[in-house]
Amino acid sequence: MSRDTLKRDFRDKVAIVGVGTTDFGAMYRDLDPQRSNYQLGLTAFKAAIEDCGLTRDDIDGIFTSRVPDTVRMSEILGIRHPRFSSTLPGGGRYSGLGVQYAAMAVYSGMADTVALIYGNNGRSVGAKYGGDGEGGGPESNSADFDVPYGMTSPGAQYGLMYRRHQALYGTPAEALGHLAINNRNNAMKNPISVMKNPLSMEDYLNTRFIAEPLRLLDYCLINDGAVCIIVTSAERARDLKQPPIYISATQSTSDFTAQYLSDNFYYDSLSSMAPDLFGAAGIDRKDIDFAQIYDNFTPTVLFSLEGLGFCGKGESGSWVTPERISLTGELPLNTSGGHTSESYMQGWAMHVEAVRQLRGECGDRQVANAEFGLYSCTSPVSAAHILRR
Repeated sequence: MSRDTLKRDFRDKVAIVGVGTTDFGAMYRDLDPQRSNYQLGLTAFKAAIEDCGLTRDDIDGIFTSRVPDTVRMSEILGIRHPRFSSTLPGGGRYSGLGVQYAAMAVYSGMADTVALIYGNNGRSVGAKYGGDGEGGGPESNSADFDVPYGMTSPGAQYGLMYRRHQALYGTPAEALGHLAINNRNNAMKNPISVMKNPLSMEDYLNTRFIAEPLRLLDYCLINDGAVCIIVTSAERARDLKQPPIYISATQSTSDFTAQYLSDNFYYDSLSSMAPDLFGAAGIDRKDIDFAQIYDNFTPTVLFSLEGLGFCGKGESGSWVTPERISLTGELPLNTSGGHTSESYMQGWAMHVEAVRQLRGECGDRQVANAEFGLYSCTSPVSAAHILRR
C-alpha cells in the first residue's frame, strides 16, 4: 500500500473522545510550591475520563509529557498493564507528536484507548524559560557561543528571525500587536484563562521589550496546569458520551539546524508538509473554520500562516488583520486566548480548545458552525492535524 493510500485510509479512523484540563487562571493566582506535575496530571485525567464516560480500566495506552515518569504516573492512576506507553519531553513540539503517536498506536492496533497526560507546575516552582538555560534555553552544541551574544532562549532567536522577516518584507510591529490583542480578546471570553484585562494596540506598543523587537506581550506565559486527551478508534468512539472528534489527517516534518532558528522561517519544511496534510484530509484551506496555531512567541503564527499556505511568502504581516482572525473572521485564530493569554501548556491545551470548538461547547467564544479545525506547531520539529466533527 502506497503512502498516499495509507494516509487516505487513516482519515477519520481515529477520534479524540475525552478532554480535561485544570483551571489555568485559578492556579495562576493561587501558587503552591508543593503542587506536583503528577498531581496536576491526575486532576486532568479524572476530568477527561468523566468527559468521555470511560474508566481507567478502559485505558491500555499512556503517554506523559513534562510529567517526569510514565511508570510513576501509571502507578498513581492504577493502570498496571498498558499495552503501549512512552514519556515525551516537555518541549512544545511534543504535543502535536504525542497526539500523532497515540493516533498511530490506535490505528495500528497496538492500543485500543490511549490517554495523553501533560502536567506543568512551572509557575509555582519558579521555572524560567531562558536566561539560566532552564526549561527552554538553547538546545544545540553551539549554545556556549550563542549565549555571549544574548541568545539565551528561543525567545531571543525568534526575535532574530522576526527581525529578518521585517527586513525582507517590511513586516510592521502592529502585525504582532493584532495577534496579541486577538488572543486577549478571546481569553476574556474563556472562564479558565489566565489573562483577562483588555488590551489595546497602544498598550501593546508601550510594553517593554524582552528581546527586541519582541515585547513582553509577544511571549508565552509561565503558569501551572495540566491537560489530558483520550484517543480511541472511530468505531469505539461512536458509543461514548461525547460526539467523536475525528483526526482526518496528521503530518510532521523537521528543519534541523545548529541553532533554534531557521533562516527561511521554517517555510521549506512547512510548505512541503502542507499538501500532504490537506490532501490526506480531502479538504482545502478555505474549509478550515478555525486554527489553533502554536504561539510560544507571536511571530511563530506569521511563519506558520505563510508556510501552510494561508497567505503568500512574506505577506503575513499585512494578511493578519483584526477582522480576518477574529471569532467571526475568515480564519479565527487561537480561540481560547493562545499561549500569550489563556495559558502555556505547550500546545496541549490548544488541542483541547479545538475539540471543544468542534463540539460547540465554547459559549461566547464559539466559532459558528465549526466543522474543521487545524492545529499546527512550527518549530525544528513541526506537526499539524486536521480535526473534524
